[in-house]
Amino acid sequence: MANPLMPLPAQIIDVETEGKDTLTYTLAFKDKEVQRQYRYKAGQFNMVGFWGEGEAPISMSSDPAEHGYFQHTVKVLGNITRSMGRLKEGDIIGVRGPYGTCWPLEEAAARDILIVAGGIGFAPLRPVIEHIIGNPSVYGKLTVLFGAKTPQDILFTRDFDRWRSRPNVELVLTVDRVDGQKWEHNIGVVPTLFEKIKLDAKNTVAMLCGPEIMLRFCLVDLIKRGFPMNQLFISMERRMSCGTAQCGHCFFGPKFVCRDGPVFRFAEVYDLMGKGV
Repeated sequence: MANPLMPLPAQIIDVETEGKDTLTYTLAFKDKEVQRQYRYKAGQFNMVGFWGEGEAPISMSSDPAEHGYFQHTVKVLGNITRSMGRLKEGDIIGVRGPYGTCWPLEEAAARDILIVAGGIGFAPLRPVIEHIIGNPSVYGKLTVLFGAKTPQDILFTRDFDRWRSRPNVELVLTVDRVDGQKWEHNIGVVPTLFEKIKLDAKNTVAMLCGPEIMLRFCLVDLIKRGFPMNQLFISMERRMSCGTAQCGHCFFGPKFVCRDGPVFRFAEVYDLMGKGV
């Protein structure tokens, strides 16, 4: 974008219900030339909002190879996302971006990939899965671990059969509790899934996104299993306001999450996350 602080109008093409209180918006910029030129990488985010009301950072959840549209998956929690929850097809919203760092897909070439996600943290990793599935000769085995609170909170279920149908793809699901719903998969927190899979730690790049407490326990477990810290990548959430490292809202030690993240190599932020990891 010519002015990185100027939101541009984007029209909602489709709204699809995911889990409970979660929606996926398919958008395209009103200016067809802007949409034609718009590019982003897996792991980056846009600032999305309403004129006079504010903005929120929301990660891309669509395949970067698709250029006619982009998608944001939103859990209705705060003021901006509650306003988004009332939007329908044809409505207009302000979007600027993309901002931030991306998942290390080039570095991960020829290696196995481990995806670990919790809750809405699955959304920033969906583009990674789509990229790997679209380029199967470039990568080794893809293992996806995803956990949510209940079966109602499981995201992207429409994609599961397609993902599982590809060779060298394993998808393992878990929930914290069933609440009387039908559920044929695992029950328990995400780190318990490591016992159900086989990993070649030296030849696997791991990418994690989810609640920070989940990240901490998963990172500890993966390090114990022999993963070098420079092969572990995490996406961090901090309050972001400008997206361009100008406002200081998203300080993470000496780093800005909006500029130096949200994707970090764990070896680079180990000290910043404290001694709990």
